[in-house]
Amino acid sequence: MKFRSVFFVLLAIPGLLASAADRPNILWLSTEDISPHIGFMGDPHAITPHLDQLANEGVVFNRTYTSAGVCAPVRSAIITGMYQSSIGTQHMRSAAYLPDHIELFPSYLRQAGYYTSNNSKTDYQLPKDEPAAEGAWDDSSGKGHWRNRPDKNQPFFAVFNFGGTHESGIESDDKYRDVTADLAPEHRQDPQALTTYPPYYPETPAARDNWKRNYELITAMDTWAGDLIQQLKDDGLYENTIIFFWSDHGIGLPRGKRWLYESGTHIPLAVRVPDTFRIPGQITPGTVDSQLVSSIDFAPTVLNLAGIDLPDYLEGQPFLGRDLPAARQYIYGARDRMDERYDIIRMVRDQRFRYIRNYEPLKTYYQYMNTPEKGTTMADLRRLHDAGKLAPIPSQFFAPRKPVEELYEVGSDPHEINNLADDPAYASTLARLREVHLQWVRDTRDTGLIPEPILVTEEKRLGNRYDILRQNDDPTFSQRLAHIANQASNGPDALPELIAALDDTQPSVRYWGAIGIGNIGQPAANQTAARLTRALQDPDVIVQVAAARALCNLGKPAKALTVLTAVLDTGAQWERLHAANVLDEIDEQARPVLAAMHAALEPREELEQRGKYVVRVINRALNQLEDTTRQVR
Repeated sequence: MKFRSVFFVLLAIPGLLASAADRPNILWLSTEDISPHIGFMGDPHAITPHLDQLANEGVVFNRTYTSAGVCAPVRSAIITGMYQSSIGTQHMRSAAYLPDHIELFPSYLRQAGYYTSNNSKTDYQLPKDEPAAEGAWDDSSGKGHWRNRPDKNQPFFAVFNFGGTHESGIESDDKYRDVTADLAPEHRQDPQALTTYPPYYPETPAARDNWKRNYELITAMDTWAGDLIQQLKDDGLYENTIIFFWSDHGIGLPRGKRWLYESGTHIPLAVRVPDTFRIPGQITPGTVDSQLVSSIDFAPTVLNLAGIDLPDYLEGQPFLGRDLPAARQYIYGARDRMDERYDIIRMVRDQRFRYIRNYEPLKTYYQYMNTPEKGTTMADLRRLHDAGKLAPIPSQFFAPRKPVEELYEVGSDPHEINNLADDPAYASTLARLREVHLQWVRDTRDTGLIPEPILVTEEKRLGNRYDILRQNDDPTFSQRLAHIANQASNGPDALPELIAALDDTQPSVRYWGAIGIGNIGQPAANQTAARLTRALQDPDVIVQVAAARALCNLGKPAKALTVLTAVLDTGAQWERLHAANVLDEIDEQARPVLAAMHAALEPREELEQRGKYVVRVINRALNQLEDTTRQVR
């Protein structure tokens, strides 16, 4: 068990709290699942008077982006100032231990004499017994509030989170009615009048109503924010409290939440800094700052504003306070497992362009996932697509595979519809951002490229995931992994390297070698079938699964199905999920093992939480093969 004793030592230093009393209070108002549909972000339909006033007294950072498109990975990055793919928290609903030297950043505020409270969202992707969480908060609960601090002269860092804008507020009639119950008639929206409705959604009443609900939930959130701001004023604290307002990621609708496009990662951010704490030339109330800001910059910015030295391990950088570094050139993002489906995607955004690398291009955009499929917008998209009635733009996202690379000029193409990756006029931009992305993957030692079963095994050996690509006796492992994962989607030209990767000492590299061969498919059959068959006996189960997938894509499923069903039956949790996804991916080739797939629907010990993911995937595969409509949770 790791033990952080520095907190108690620092609190014992005489005079520490007195010196801290001169520091600003800091209030975070965070909300869930909204894009910049806020008045201060220029949205013409938003009704957000309280937040607009806050922004008018502060600064709007209109190019702020999250490091993922979904809550828990993002929040793990925010609370540590580290990319989720660096510390191993990138998979949705996973939990990873931190190395000893990485703290949750509120711990540094407590050590400096701040009272820290959180009301009450955590979702940091950490195990319940993670020691770093113990020192972060004086109070993290539904009652957390600056008003609860014993010494009213003690500076505070207080976080409040609004859950009413979560995607469930759009999809659940009951929650929507409850959250918006107090809205006046003039605060309601006409769904047909909303000119911001994206072209990648269907023109149906239900989908339009979802878009309308989003605006009304945001208006309800604005009232909540206004109430907390008024509490500050009532307590006489408004003029010595720095206030941040932000969202954890984009709108909770298809191609928004979970995705790395503008719609999933662009968020509103406004910061009000009272006169006392303003640095001349840095804060001008009522202005817009267009520098690039990442959500992993929130932690170092708060520490910097509080006058606390920044830990040298932080991957974020401050954008307010003293001694600022040069403004960011790039924003980075990652998508990994979303509930039951894997789809490794990486993103780079500069001031003008967004670059996306799809590491698994053979997967369609809209893989079937239980949670988003319950939504009415997604249901209308799928229904119209299946009937052949979906318009061309939304139909793009039902393509059977994705392009390896995507490039968008966001200013002229705000909905990111026109992929410029194959346009010769943008070849130099594509090459530049491709290399920036690869350098980031190498520099951060991207653990998302390590298959999840190996992450779990190595974490048990090392005590955390962060060190997997840092503390080993294989100095080129990280570089080889980044290279071969990239090569796996580069087609037949990469085949010699992919074949060689099957003999690598590291199972993660062997895995990507097999994945890449499977991506090539039939053209690789003559050169690789025998070698892939041997790989079905690889010492690591996840390599066996990747080899089985490849053989199916080569049209040789017989021995592969034996391996896949064996893993599905007796494999570890995440090995079983990988095998289930392959059985779903290979469609009709899985028909000979229907009985084994039905057996996988039976509850297992781990079904309590994430074992249900295997059931979801297998159920979807069986529904497709047997033309059934069975529902699972």
